[in-house]
Amino acid sequence: MSLYSFDGQGLKKMLLGSTHLLAQHKSEIDALNVFPVPDGDTGNNMYLTLLAAAKEVQQMETTHIGEVAEAAAEACLMGARGNSGVILSQLVRGFAKALAGKERANALEVVQAMEEGAKLAYQAVMNPVEGTMLTVMRRSAEAARTAVIRNYDLLRVMIITLREARMALSETPELLPVLKEAGVVDAGGRGYVIILEGILNALKRAEEFSLLMDFTARQESKFSKGLPKELDTEIHFTYCTEFLVKGTQIPLETLRHELAPYGDCLMVVGTEQVAKVHIHSNHPGMVLENCLNYGSLHQVAIHNMKEQNQQLKQEVIPEKEVGLVTVGTGEGIIDIMNSLGADTVVVGGQTMNPSTEEIVRAIQSVPAHGVLVLPNNKNIILAAEQAASLVKNKEVKVVPTRTIPQGLGALLAQLPEAGLAENFQAMNSAARSVLTGEVTRAVRETTNNNYKIHQGDLIGIAEGSIVAVGQELAPIVKDLLTHMLQEDHSLVTLYYGADVGEQAEAIVEKLQTDFPDIEFELHFGGQPLYHFILSVE
Repeated sequence: MSLYSFDGQGLKKMLLGSTHLLAQHKSEIDALNVFPVPDGDTGNNMYLTLLAAAKEVQQMETTHIGEVAEAAAEACLMGARGNSGVILSQLVRGFAKALAGKERANALEVVQAMEEGAKLAYQAVMNPVEGTMLTVMRRSAEAARTAVIRNYDLLRVMIITLREARMALSETPELLPVLKEAGVVDAGGRGYVIILEGILNALKRAEEFSLLMDFTARQESKFSKGLPKELDTEIHFTYCTEFLVKGTQIPLETLRHELAPYGDCLMVVGTEQVAKVHIHSNHPGMVLENCLNYGSLHQVAIHNMKEQNQQLKQEVIPEKEVGLVTVGTGEGIIDIMNSLGADTVVVGGQTMNPSTEEIVRAIQSVPAHGVLVLPNNKNIILAAEQAASLVKNKEVKVVPTRTIPQGLGALLAQLPEAGLAENFQAMNSAARSVLTGEVTRAVRETTNNNYKIHQGDLIGIAEGSIVAVGQELAPIVKDLLTHMLQEDHSLVTLYYGADVGEQAEAIVEKLQTDFPDIEFELHFGGQPLYHFILSVE
């Protein structure tokens, strides 16, 4: 069997096939976490990102590969979750860029698309590190280039590409010592190998794929839509209108200017071939008529917001200079963030990274000229930055908070009377001054930082490094603080998780005896997975 080119239908099969396979292996990929903690979510993030593309292209009737690739890229962009999802979305964007305008693609053009995808994936990361999924992507593309010189058979090229991807994955521990110490390969690299396996399987199979039923319902994490605490009781523009425009040369900037008089909360993103439009308007019909000048309309959704909100108790929130969007999970953590002035809390964190689109919606929901976004998780920073780049009607900056304590420290440092730039500097500086500790349970056996760790052990993590291992909660918290506290520290704040209960107070009382020069504060965080999150200042 040989295959020398394929069209948009073939690309759809590959996307659906890869999504199928990722769904089956995402738990395995999640388990490839450097630390043996229950927050591995790389597989889930990559799956949900690719699922967005698969759902989008499954509805398309065109056989034009450039159009299918572009739709997949746009869906991945809006559905990207976590670092791995953002990197994957950029790979798909490069793939679409290389295939733009093509009806079919041959082996050489597919190789060029892989090379462009790997290039954009590297560019998405400020400081690319070898030994990650980036390495697997790059080496796969290099192998594909070598293979296509010898043979234009796509099946043969993909077999060689997959072989090199597996080899590159197996060598990631040699490039990243932290992987070697943990006894795992790179999770994102493993996810990419699974995607290539799905592509190869789809190329070999004659029958069509369809998305597995209930995948979204069973697999996708449940996130809030990032609603503000209260909405304006007087809705000036009644209809929330969303749809896609598909054409050939869609002038995005012109479209924004033309639609602006029809309402507010306008968002027009995409490319010259596919644009996503979101607007609140009193005349959705006029909006649709205007956009018909540039192409066909798809996935039209119009919701009456007055009807949706008529039973809600609301208060008028005036437009202000600076708004705050933050990410957090746990009933107590969210309450604290709200009390510190967050306009919107997007529910998310470990194992449940919000998508780019969810963060965009949260930003758009804040009645402010400028918005600061606090991701509070290192795996959400890229998605937050991508969301910020998509919002055109507000100035948006991302304070790169990597932990919940950093985010709370930043919120405490806000300057209500200052502007966006001054607040950004103050909050960024405050976040950097906070040390973070965490206590959770190991989900597998491993060796890390000279500790032999067994499944079920309690582990103390200081600034990302495991520094304590044991069976009892109180000694672990003490050992963790012994490692973290320095002479200039005076305050420790503990946020206890959903499963800790009354013992939290007893633990803090003992800590006050063990560390008499330190002031302790205890708050209910309600966060899952982590018994304690500690802030040291």
